Amino acid sequence: MKKSFYVIGFLTFFTLGIGAMFEFLTWPYRGIIVFIGFIFLNFGLIPMYFYQKYKLARN
Repeated sequence: MKKSFYVIGFLTFFTLGIGAMFEFLTWPYRGIIVFIGFIFLNFGLIPMYFYQKYKLARN
């Protein structure tokens, strides 16, 4: 579980970083890349973080 958390975290911030680079350089598809990064963040990283905290609190 911890390894998948790190993989999702890397993908999230890598995608957001690439999206920010595209945004600054005004390249095409920048909005889609940033949107995908926020999807990873909202539906992958944040729920996984709270699930890990929930599991730790139960033990």
